[in-house]
Amino acid sequence: MPVAVKICGLTTPDAVAAAVEGGADWLGVVFFAPSPRAIEPEAAAELLDGVPEEVVKVGLLVDPDDATLDRVLAQVRLDMIQLHGRETPQRVEAIRQEFGRPVMKAISVGGAADLLAAKAFDGVADRLLFDARPPQGAANPGGNAQPFDWPLMADWRGQSPWMLAGGLSPDNLAQAVKASGATAVDVSSGVESARGVKDPDLIRRFLEVAARL
Repeated sequence: MPVAVKICGLTTPDAVAAAVEGGADWLGVVFFAPSPRAIEPEAAAELLDGVPEEVVKVGLLVDPDDATLDRVLAQVRLDMIQLHGRETPQRVEAIRQEFGRPVMKAISVGGAADLLAAKAFDGVADRLLFDARPPQGAANPGGNAQPFDWPLMADWRGQSPWMLAGGLSPDNLAQAVKASGATAVDVSSGVESARGVKDPDLIRRFLEVAARL
């Protein structure tokens, strides 16, 4: 069964086209200014215009307030909100209720204790994204090309569907999926030619590998 794929941090039409043509299930755009992949809502709306309805369009935000969410959602037709900060389960539920979108909550994983803490979000968020804990002092909570110990996920059991992220690339995807048991994955830095610059050829390669798994 092919592994479902989210390509995150898209900023150019060529990258979006490669993702859609290659069969990506989710497309992600980043609304977090410190990220090298950050994009303004108006530009994101133009970028995602024409993407087929069946491809889920995801907006990544970090500890957003209601005003920020209002501004983004007023301009961009997003199917899902991804929260990649220190949001609490209560905040996740409040955003789901207030803004009428499913929410994906990112969980930073450095060890088994983080998976225990993640249980508080299970069944609250519509989907969980397990990402590597960022290096100390990192400006960005994700997209740092850092993997974590994938076998930690092999015993995860929960209500919310989940996806694996953190340091994935066309070269290690098969190993990561085998070790973790993931049925969905998220990639950003692993399909870039330079930090923040998506490479359409690497996107195609990643999707080709995922389709064979």
